[in-house]
Amino acid sequence: MFVQVLPEYGLVVDPMVGIVTTAGESLAPVIEKVAELEAIADDVVNMLSGQGNLLASFPGRDNNLPIAGGMTAFWYGLAVGLFIAGIYVFHLM
Repeated sequence: MFVQVLPEYGLVVDPMVGIVTTAGESLAPVIEKVAELEAIADDVVNMLSGQGNLLASFPGRDNNLPIAGGMTAFWYGLAVGLFIAGIYVFHLM
């Protein structure tokens, strides 16, 4: 007696033992998806350092993440600073 876990991949669980196994089908699609998720997870971790080429970026755009982060921080800082200065000026009026 088996309980179907993922019927599209042929995965079943034996409730007596508690092991997920295949019902006579290959685990290749599951392994391919896990490999893809590992690559995406590595890419997310690599984004924290800002070094290297990311998966979704075009060739020749290595190390652009720190520059983009600096520019974003600059514009957000400018916007927040002007907002605070505006509140201060209107408070003085």
